[in-house]
Amino acid sequence: MSDMDSEIVVGLDIGTTKVSAVVGEVDADGITILGVGNVPCRGLRKGVVSNIDWTTRSIAEAIEAAQTMAGVEIRTVYAGVCGSHIRCQTSDGVAAVTSGEVTPDDVERVLEGARAIPIDADRQILHVLPHEFMVDNQDGIRDPVGMSGVRLGTRVNLITAATSPVQNVVRCAERCGLSVADVVLEPLASADSVLSEDEKEIGVAVIDIG
Repeated sequence: MSDMDSEIVVGLDIGTTKVSAVVGEVDADGITILGVGNVPCRGLRKGVVSNIDWTTRSIAEAIEAAQTMAGVEIRTVYAGVCGSHIRCQTSDGVAAVTSGEVTPDDVERVLEGARAIPIDADRQILHVLPHEFMVDNQDGIRDPVGMSGVRLGTRVNLITAATSPVQNVVRCAERCGLSVADVVLEPLASADSVLSEDEKEIGVAVIDIG
């Protein structure tokens, strides 16, 4: 933390050819990049960890370079994952609106309902991305909070990943003394970093040439 209104966030991108670590300071105006570390990596194959020791060594070197440039000690990271094991599927959720007005708690409950679907034991949910909300008979709603109704529905995209590759990424980071705050799908992180809300609404394609 640099002050009460900002925080330090660290992203860790573990790729097939290199590991990148970036340190950013987030405040009300956006994010300021403080430090970056890039080192070669031979420990992955097709986005999946194939050698724990090599990957751990590359992560440690990238983190060291980033924190030296930023002048901060890195303890927690957000780790990116990708690979052919990533899947996407749609799911629906429904919840009663008990107060007659949709609250953030109602939204949380309906999203939990949408993610409560059977998935393979060797997979886990990475992201629940709302496509739309429905209040009573009105659909196409982006933000239902504050609207009047008795029934809240949603349709979401569920992003799932094979558990083993995700756990191996986390294990490599932990072997470097790092805590993983969350695991994020890398293409989704790329889109969030470069697209405006209008572009997301209209629909665009983001091509990441690694």
